[in-house]
Amino acid sequence: MNDRSPRASDPPAEIERALHDLNRRWSIHVLSLWKGETPETAPYALYDGYEALLSLETLARLDGVGDPERRRCLKHALMDHYLQRLLLPHELEMRTWMRGARAEVDGEKIGFQEVIPWCQATGSYEKRQALQKETGALCKFLKPFALNHWEVLLSAIRDDLGFDGYIDYCSHKHGMDYGRWYPVMQDFLHQTDALYFDRMARWCRHRFHRPMAALTRFDSINLLSLKEFDGVYPQTALADTLGFFSRWGFRLEDLKGLHLDMRTDKQSAQALSVFVDIPHAVHILMRPQGGWIDLETLWHELGHGLSAVFTDSGLSEVIRNMSTNYSLSEAYAFLLQNAAMSRPFLTGYLGIASADAGILRYHKVLRDLAAFRRYAAKFMAEYEMFSGGNLADGEPYARTMQRYTGFYHQPESHLFDLVPEFYSLNYLLGWMGEAALEKSLRDRWGTAWMFRKASGDRLRKWWHQGSRYDIFHFLAHNRLAPVDTKRLLERWRKALRQN
Repeated sequence: MNDRSPRASDPPAEIERALHDLNRRWSIHVLSLWKGETPETAPYALYDGYEALLSLETLARLDGVGDPERRRCLKHALMDHYLQRLLLPHELEMRTWMRGARAEVDGEKIGFQEVIPWCQATGSYEKRQALQKETGALCKFLKPFALNHWEVLLSAIRDDLGFDGYIDYCSHKHGMDYGRWYPVMQDFLHQTDALYFDRMARWCRHRFHRPMAALTRFDSINLLSLKEFDGVYPQTALADTLGFFSRWGFRLEDLKGLHLDMRTDKQSAQALSVFVDIPHAVHILMRPQGGWIDLETLWHELGHGLSAVFTDSGLSEVIRNMSTNYSLSEAYAFLLQNAAMSRPFLTGYLGIASADAGILRYHKVLRDLAAFRRYAAKFMAEYEMFSGGNLADGEPYARTMQRYTGFYHQPESHLFDLVPEFYSLNYLLGWMGEAALEKSLRDRWGTAWMFRKASGDRLRKWWHQGSRYDIFHFLAHNRLAPVDTKRLLERWRKALRQN
């Protein structure tokens, strides 16, 4: 931090530097928490020295920034910290209660953050039923803390920042017309109902010997992890694939800005990418669990990390580190994730037998359709919730999720399944963008495009552009197909039509 504290009267360049310092401070804090280490700065002290900067007076001064994109990014970076500072006491209280919340199943204590990996690994239907009852009670206990958090946030967005509501705030921040995408996702769900439910019901019956109607979200987590196919998973797959990228003209260990942490003794099971300073300090964090889910997780996060570390360092600080466009990064993440699970890669690089690769690929595609439908349903449920619904009422969320996924969802868990700022739409747009990127590579170099050095060259050319464009402008600028559901529908119908 500078010798003097940042002030509201500082010029925009000084405000920008202070915001970058705050972003770095928060990123380092997140890294420490993930690793189970004591953070360098205590949570309650993260904003010490920045109180004068994080004011509505500073926000008003940024109206004078000439470049509209720089102005929008700076204003929302400041708003993020303004809101985070306001919410910090409430967040620390909720985090404390959540850290102590444990479900108990047959004497085993399961923390909130461990529910998903536990469900992925646990083959017992009865144990997952017990966990659902346990977590239902915990959600009811924690619900007042979550509601308080949202009420404070929504009040500040309206009363302090002057937005009409949460959707208006998110629309301005991300440059997104959320209302436009609601009917698109609804139409996609209706178009794929028959394709999805017939095959998913058959898979559920084969896997669990129960009808789909008897299963819950916890069962779907187990099913969609592809755990049943781990018998053909090469135990050295993670290490082997780290050497793959020499085919694209670089080695991961030579990328000075990329830091990969895959130790199994880490505290958090959640994989994530942390961008301390793009492209100079990019961290990929994951705790391997074993099986195909690890390979997909690693390559998904590498899509985020590589696109960040190859970003042009000559781009402005704001474009590199304060962009609010996340869908393009998700497109790269899905592109690499899907490449690692493609038939050419499974057979030609991992050495999986053709018959096993075919079975795995079919179920992977069905899982992708299920995941896309879940994100679409979540986006719709959250849009309805913030369009005037009762935030405390989880019943509409539960009905929407069960209608479109086929699996029972607990009404009491809706606030803990909610991802801020409609991030589910970033996954959806990213996946549709991935289909456009993959089509371009496949049309030029065939289905085994991932083995061509020219593909790596093309990807680095795309990555070099960083976050200069959102997903829509990026595809247009690079003369690629636009964002729509058409290519995904074609892909999934072709892969699933024989079964």
